[in-house]
Amino acid sequence: MGTTAELKLEGKPYELPIIVGSHNEKAVDIRKLRGDTGYVTLDSGYENTGACQSKITYIDGDNGILKYRGIPIEVLAEKSDFVETSYLLIYGKLPTKVELSNFSRELTYHSLIHEDMLRFYDGYPPSAHPMAILSSMVCSLSAYYPDSLDPNDPKQVDNLIPRVMSKIRTIAAYSYKKSIGQPVMYPVNRLDYCSNFLHMMFAVPSEQYEIDPEVVKALNLLLILHADHEQNCSTSTVRIVGSSDANLFASIAAGILALWGPKHGGANQAVMEMLEEIQRNGGDTDAAIRAAKDKNSGFRLSGFGHRVYKNFDPRAKVIKVACDKVLAKMGVNDPLLDIAKRLEEAALNDPYFVERKLYPNVDFYSGILYRAMGIPNEMFTVMFALGRLPGWISHWKELKESNERIGRPRQIYTGPAHAEYVPIEKR
Repeated sequence: MGTTAELKLEGKPYELPIIVGSHNEKAVDIRKLRGDTGYVTLDSGYENTGACQSKITYIDGDNGILKYRGIPIEVLAEKSDFVETSYLLIYGKLPTKVELSNFSRELTYHSLIHEDMLRFYDGYPPSAHPMAILSSMVCSLSAYYPDSLDPNDPKQVDNLIPRVMSKIRTIAAYSYKKSIGQPVMYPVNRLDYCSNFLHMMFAVPSEQYEIDPEVVKALNLLLILHADHEQNCSTSTVRIVGSSDANLFASIAAGILALWGPKHGGANQAVMEMLEEIQRNGGDTDAAIRAAKDKNSGFRLSGFGHRVYKNFDPRAKVIKVACDKVLAKMGVNDPLLDIAKRLEEAALNDPYFVERKLYPNVDFYSGILYRAMGIPNEMFTVMFALGRLPGWISHWKELKESNERIGRPRQIYTGPAHAEYVPIEKR
C-alpha cells in the first residue's frame, strides 16, 4: 500500500498523506485539503473524521476490543483499581508503588472544598438535577485557584490534576446530600478514594456507617469501565474547549454538560426507567421485545447497540459477570435484574437484534449495579462523570502537550445567497 492517496477534483489530481495507527487503522490526512483545493469535507456527526492523534485509548468496535494505554479493559477490571487506572490514563504508564502512594496521598489531601462553597448549594432548589449542580460547582472551583489556571504551565497543571480528581468526587457526594436534605459528610483521610466517596454519600452524623468491601469493589469496577472511551461527545467537547486555552476546570465543566445529554451519559438512567416501565406493565419481556421491533409502537429498547461497537461491548461482558457476583454476595434480589436477564436472552436469540448487532452495552448493566449500591437514578449520570474524569483530564493534558491548534470546524452554508433588509414598518 502506498503512503499517499490520490483525490481528483475538477480534473486535477491531489496527493493526500496516509497515516497508519498502532493497530493498522488508517486515515487519509486532509489537513491541507482546503488550502490546496478550496474544498472541505462534510461529515455530520464526525463519524468518519479523526479529530486528533492520541496515545490514550484504543477501540476496535468490530471485534469488541477496548484498551487503555495498550492494556485490555478486561485485565484492568480484574487487576487494577480506579486510582491506579486513573494514573495510567493521565500519566501514560502504570505507577510504581511510590508514585501510586504519592498520587493517592494527593487525592486525600485535596478532598475538601472551600467552606464558602457549601453556601452555593443553598441557592439550588431541591428539584435541581445533580448534573446542573455538578457542572456549575466545578466551574466555580476555578475562582478559588487563580494561581493554577495556566494550561501551558506544566507545574500548575500537575498541581491541579489531583485537586480536580478529588474535589469533583466531594462535590458529587455533597450534591446528593443536599438533594435529599441531609447534612454533608466531610471526607475521612483514612479511607481510599472509592470508600471515601461512599462515606460522603451515605453516612450520617447520627450513626456509624459501615463500608461494604463488595460495594467498594463494585464501584472501582464501574469507574474503571467508564474511565475513557476515545473521542466520544463529552471527551471531544473537553478537547475542543481546551484547545481555546480554557483552564482545566472550565474544560471539565463543559464535558460534564455534554455528558448530561440522554443520548450520551444519561443512557444508563434510561435503561433503569425502561426496566421499571416493563415491571409496571407486568414484567412481560416478550411484549417489550415485540414493541421494540415495531417502529410504530413508540417504545425503544434502551441499553442495546452502540455507536462504535458492532460486536458485544467488552465492558458489558465484564460488568455482567460482576453484576451477578456482587448482587449474590450482597444478598440483593432485584426483580429488575431478572427482567434485564430475560431481555438480554431474548435479544441475543432474536434474528431481528442479531442481524442488526444490537448487543447489550455497558449501560444495560451499570444501572442495575448502581441501584443495588443505593445510588438513585438521578445520580447515575454524575457517577458516569466521576468515572470519565481521568479520561477527560488525560485528553486535555495530551491536547496541551501536543500544542494542537484551536478547534474550528468548517461548514457548508445552505441559507439564502442574498437577502434584503426590510424595515420593521414594512414587514
